[in-house]
This record gives sequence, structure tokens and C-alpha cells, in this order.
Amino acid sequence: MDKLLRLSTLIDRLNEYIGRFISWLVLVMVLVGVWNVIGRYLGRAVGQNLTSNALIETQWYIFDLIFLLGAAYALKHDEHVRVDVFYSNWSPKRKALLDLIGTLLFLIPFSILVIFFSWNTIAASWAIGEISPDPGGLPRYPIKTVILISFFLLILQGISEAIKKFAIFQGWLPPHEERHESEL
Repeated sequence: MDKLLRLSTLIDRLNEYIGRFISWLVLVMVLVGVWNVIGRYLGRAVGQNLTSNALIETQWYIFDLIFLLGAAYALKHDEHVRVDVFYSNWSPKRKALLDLIGTLLFLIPFSILVIFFSWNTIAASWAIGEISPDPGGLPRYPIKTVILISFFLLILQGISEAIKKFAIFQGWLPPHEERHESEL
């Protein structure tokens, strides 16, 4: 079990670093959005086009990166959406068992299906060098590739969570054990 918990720690570390990095993209996205708004109105006032479709799409792409790459980070920190009608009153072992079952029966299979059904579309996008239909738009194939990467990271984090939940259920790991960055 120690080897599996070490694997879990490595996966957690990977998604922690990615999550912390993309958290900075929120600021970048806001700055691009602010420029898009200011540029639109200031451009009208001075008679110049100060923004572009590329900048608007850049804002969308940054949002995509935050949302897609942040999913595994949110799962790691137990910040995903959950309906707590019954769950909140359950014992830690029962919660761990439910989370383990949900991860193995729903999260990981769903993520595999998304990768499987997205693969051909993304490959076709790369094959044709797909770009935005808007004038001055950005290439679409790189951002579509992030779908594959994000669901792969989600599968990895699901494996990590399954290991930890199994360890909690078996009593090998205390519930909600805090692992400090030095341990990661």
C-alpha cells in the first residue's frame, strides 16, 4: 500500500503544480478581458480598432485552460460539486467507500469515454490545421488537444483519489489527512 500511496502523492504533486500555475491564468484572462472592453470603446472613440478576434478568442482559450486543467486540481482539493443531502452525515469510512465507488464506476469510465470519443475529432482538427472561422482567429487544434490532456489528468487524479479513499476505508490512512507541501 505504501507504493500506491507514494504514487498517489506523485499524482497529487503533478496536479497541484498544474493547478497553481493555471490559477495565475485567471489574472491573465481578466486582464485580456479588460483590454478587450477598454479597447473596444477606446477604439471607437479614436477611430482605431484596438482589439481583435484573436484577443477575444485568447480570452476564451484561457478560460478553457482554467476550466479544463483545473478539474483535476478541484478534485484533488475536494472542491467539485457534490449533493450533500445524505453524504454530509455519513462516517468518514462510508464517505470514502462512496467516493471510491463513484470514482471507479463513474469518474474514470466517463473520462475514458470522453478521451475515446474526442480522439478522432481532435486528430482531424490537427490533420487539417483547423483554425477559427472568424477573421484573424486562432488555431483550434491546440485548445482541442487540452480536452485530452485534461481528462487524462482527471483519470490520474481519480486513481490518486481511489488509492486514498481505499486506504481510508481500510483504516490505513486517517480521513482528511493533511499532507503538507514538504511531503508532496
